[in-house]
Amino acid sequence: MRARLAHVARTARVLARRKPASMAIVIAAAGMCGAAAMNSVEMARLNGVAAAHEQSLEATRRDAQREINALAARMGELQAQANRLNALGDRLARGAGLEGGEFDFDRPVGIGGPEAASDMPARRLLQGLDTLDGDLANSGQQLSVLEALLFDRTLERNAMPSRSPVASSFVTSSYGYRADPFGRGGQFHKGIDFDARTGDPVMTVADGVVSYSGVRGGYGNVVEVDHGNGYVTRYAHNSRNLAKVGDLVRVGDEIAKAGSTGRSTGAHVHFEVWENGRVQNPRKFLGDMGVSRQ
Repeated sequence: MRARLAHVARTARVLARRKPASMAIVIAAAGMCGAAAMNSVEMARLNGVAAAHEQSLEATRRDAQREINALAARMGELQAQANRLNALGDRLARGAGLEGGEFDFDRPVGIGGPEAASDMPARRLLQGLDTLDGDLANSGQQLSVLEALLFDRTLERNAMPSRSPVASSFVTSSYGYRADPFGRGGQFHKGIDFDARTGDPVMTVADGVVSYSGVRGGYGNVVEVDHGNGYVTRYAHNSRNLAKVGDLVRVGDEIAKAGSTGRSTGAHVHFEVWENGRVQNPRKFLGDMGVSRQ
């Protein structure tokens, strides 16, 4: 009996000594589980922060791309405007006879500067584009005014009787007092006679509107053109009139065929210039028209 009690006492002492170690294992295991749980929560939080940052970066990228697209569209508009101005300037330079030199719109403009370059803020770039847009708009207005002035000058020049009514001809009788070609004394010749063959084209010397086409006494078949600036030109002795009253004619248009109708000794074109109802010497408009027939 005593022996059994001693065995039980020993067993109890052994278990008593083992219990703290078991408790430590349990506590350590519990600590590891807690740490793992805390690491999992921190990882989840960090993943959330990273996802938020990624969304923010994506939104920033989209905003930046929208701004780039807007700048590209603005740049395209400015480039189109610049191309239009270059084409207009080139056309005006050619029309005014100013080709080459500073009016060569295909030649690059030389620019430069000694200062070092630095990054340009977006705000300054936008300000530069606004300034460029304003400069192009002002240049466009100025060129448009210049185009209108040159166009008016061209219209005015084309409306002035300053060309020969017959190609490759020469003057057979001048303006002023002369002996009558039929031997009946003298007369005042109101125009200039140009040598021509029957059927040669008679051409208007300036832009205008046909105000008369028919027979007029000793002139025979006559075409008259009103140039709208006080000037009227008359083409007489035609074999046939081609233009009708009201026709709009441009300089060089054929309006009749040369002939010898009316009071005439042979085929020719009688040409007169009238200014505000008064006959003028065509020489002051035509200059020296003496050319040899080919």
